Amino acid sequence: MKSSTNNTPSQSPSSPSRRRFLRSGVGSAIGFTFLPSYLALGKEDSSGNIPPSKRINYAAIGAGGRAKANIQSATNAGAMLVASCDIDFKGLESPDANGKPRYSDFRSMLDKHEKDIDAVVVSTPDHTHYVATIDAMRRGKHVYVEKPLTHTFAESELLLRAAEKYKVVNQMGNQGHTSAGATQFQQLVKAGVIKDIVRIDAYMDLPENPNPKYYGYIAKQNRLTAPPTAQEIPANVNWDEWCGPREILPFNTLYHPRTWRGFFNVGAGLLGDWGAHIINFAHDWLQLGFPTRIEVIKQSEHNGIQFCSSSYICMKFPARGEGLPACELHWKDGVGANPTVSEQYWDKDDNGKSVMPKVGGAGTLLHRQQGDYLIERGSHTAASRLLPRAKMSDFRDSLKTEAPPHDHMGNFIQACLGNTTCTSPFSIGAPLTQAMILGTVAQRLNRSLDFDPATKRFVNDNEANALLDGGPVRDAWKDYYTV
Repeated sequence: MKSSTNNTPSQSPSSPSRRRFLRSGVGSAIGFTFLPSYLALGKEDSSGNIPPSKRINYAAIGAGGRAKANIQSATNAGAMLVASCDIDFKGLESPDANGKPRYSDFRSMLDKHEKDIDAVVVSTPDHTHYVATIDAMRRGKHVYVEKPLTHTFAESELLLRAAEKYKVVNQMGNQGHTSAGATQFQQLVKAGVIKDIVRIDAYMDLPENPNPKYYGYIAKQNRLTAPPTAQEIPANVNWDEWCGPREILPFNTLYHPRTWRGFFNVGAGLLGDWGAHIINFAHDWLQLGFPTRIEVIKQSEHNGIQFCSSSYICMKFPARGEGLPACELHWKDGVGANPTVSEQYWDKDDNGKSVMPKVGGAGTLLHRQQGDYLIERGSHTAASRLLPRAKMSDFRDSLKTEAPPHDHMGNFIQACLGNTTCTSPFSIGAPLTQAMILGTVAQRLNRSLDFDPATKRFVNDNEANALLDGGPVRDAWKDYYTV
């Protein structure tokens, strides 16, 4: 059953219908009606008013945390928020959500405002991405979903099928995929500068004492010997809705409000969180697909409950054609994850001394089969550079690029309006998510695994395959798992 709404005004939103002009009473006495200029001319006026035919009305599923930035981005892109949903509105600081209807159950919100909205933005914990997304798609709503797209491999597979069936605009929130850095990477691949990549060092480094507000879930000092136990559920929290389609977990502040990402049963750790911003360029434009083997090299403080404080796994991808040989992706996260750059890729200073290049705390090093240079890139929107840097002069034209006309959310909003296509639709976001999930399954089991891309199953490992599917679904949610 659906839970009741929280703080829901009795009136419907005051925004104009997309299919109805608002008539002004001024002028009626003399037999005609004036329309505001933005309605009469069908374009934005000097005050920033946008005609309904050129505006996207949306609902936000998730209103705090990361959702605040997504709501602001959608507003900046010209979309209008109709209503928002969150299981806990305490501390909400999104000014764009103030004064709008609020709900604690997204199903109730979508039922109430189905005719008022064109799109939905999903910014919830990983384990509820799928159900919120499939509900919106079934209603014919365009959908933007934070990364990773889903919590399980099977859920991503279902969303791929849903995208084919419902034909709505869809975008995964790996923001760097709409950026000058993304355009540059594609140029470098097309020009053959990024070619014959046989090894990728991908990393997310953390300090010895990471900020507990964001990375407390993997810190060495926060290891558990048993799953979180039950605490009293605050009156302002809809815990049943937070738990979503699978088991009801005991409420614990280790799960909510922030550090849920560090638990295997609801999150995806640093690989699922940052991997979508770090390996997305290589995965998409080098056509990596699925690895055939995932090797666990080393993990610290494995307990089967939380992602480890540091992890090193190797994902082996087969050859994919000309210029795309077999490739190993070495993923490291946690304290000390920064890679070592071989001296052959260092530059010389004015005295002829080799100087080691500085790499950021998150990114990739792409190794060419020829060994003549490295391609180094950070995360999110970061551009690529060549090491040694002196090599960049050889490819100056390919390295130059311009930013796209819109950011990632703007790209989604413009696609909803029919003006462009999304840069990271589910056809791109789902395979990337699935590849990361294969890695998180190996991290969770703390053992190496073989994977068959043809059957999309692990080889001779029932326990690992059960994790791809995600376990039993509660009765109230079973219908969501049919497309």
